[in-house]
Amino acid sequence: MRSTTLLALLALVLLYLVSGALVFQALEQPYEQQAQKDLGETREKFLRAHPCVSQHELSLFIKVADALGGGADPETNSTNISNHSAWNLGSAFFFSGTIITTIGYGNAALRTDAGRLFCIFYALVGIPLFGILLAGVGDRLGSSLRRGIGHIEAIFLKWHVPPELVRVLSAMLFLLIGCLLFVLTPTFVFCYMEDWSKLEAIYFVIVTLTTVGFGDYVAGADPKQDSPAYQPLVWFWILLGLAYFASVLTTIGNWLRAVSRRTRAEMGGLTAQAASWTGTVTARVTQRAMPTALLPEKERPPLPPLPCPAQPVCLPQSPASPEKVVTPSPPTASALDYPSENLAFIDESSDTQSERGCALPRAPRGRRRPNPPRKPARPRGPGRPRDKGVPV
Repeated sequence: MRSTTLLALLALVLLYLVSGALVFQALEQPYEQQAQKDLGETREKFLRAHPCVSQHELSLFIKVADALGGGADPETNSTNISNHSAWNLGSAFFFSGTIITTIGYGNAALRTDAGRLFCIFYALVGIPLFGILLAGVGDRLGSSLRRGIGHIEAIFLKWHVPPELVRVLSAMLFLLIGCLLFVLTPTFVFCYMEDWSKLEAIYFVIVTLTTVGFGDYVAGADPKQDSPAYQPLVWFWILLGLAYFASVLTTIGNWLRAVSRRTRAEMGGLTAQAASWTGTVTARVTQRAMPTALLPEKERPPLPPLPCPAQPVCLPQSPASPEKVVTPSPPTASALDYPSENLAFIDESSDTQSERGCALPRAPRGRRRPNPPRKPARPRGPGRPRDKGVPV
């Protein structure tokens, strides 16, 4: 994918996210503010009616409000609702990003019917759009990493390292650099920003980049994070991390496709050899077992030359004795299936028989009766009268 196309696609996705964030903010923030206001008023009334209960004890008691689906934060006062809203622009942008990336943490949920209806169409359009962007970014990112690793491979080849070992080292470098950039570095960043342990941070990274998204740990969900650009930056990390994992999966798929193609070519060669051998054996067996008369004329194998008979048929010629050739009586044969069988038999065997000096017996003509020999015509003289019994 070209750079201009990729940048235009990225701008389109960002515009789509911002527009979705504005719509979700307009639909959900008033409901959240009203729920937060109602919670604050109820708490103040309870504290005035029960002065023996402290505000800390009441906060511990009403933490179940979030689990009950009200959408309000029990630790937020009614005076600073807009500053710690879960639907400010940064949080709404991050929520829109979790929709099109199919992560769906679940820490923020839609409360209004209008928001849920908009979410249906927003996801149907945004998920394919993000898939196209992810393929383009993954292609660019994988090409950049492979280009950098190619220079390292050239150095290894100058050191006369075997090519097989260089290929293994390049694959390990590709995985190592990707894990360093998109797994280990974000782990330390989240440990510092979210005050998580290393196990919690790497747990969040892997759960996010595999698009599992349990939602028990979410970056930027703590109300103490006042920076509006924090969660959008987390979304850009998610984009690059998913693109890297997509490029890794593409590389594995290409390797499996190459192995499958090579295996298929080898199996095709073996199959062709087996088919050729089977065809040759079948042809030989068919040629020996099938009668010649049942084959077409063009496919008949050449008949072997007829040997001289065991009886002394071919007699040596001497100047004193006249030519005498003893011909055996023709064998009785059944009717031929093809009328040109005799000609084909003679054409194929006459040269061989003449070279041996043997008389070539004629093949029988089947059941056709030979024509009776004609009587020789008598010579007529000029003055001899015709016989009355001989027709003219």
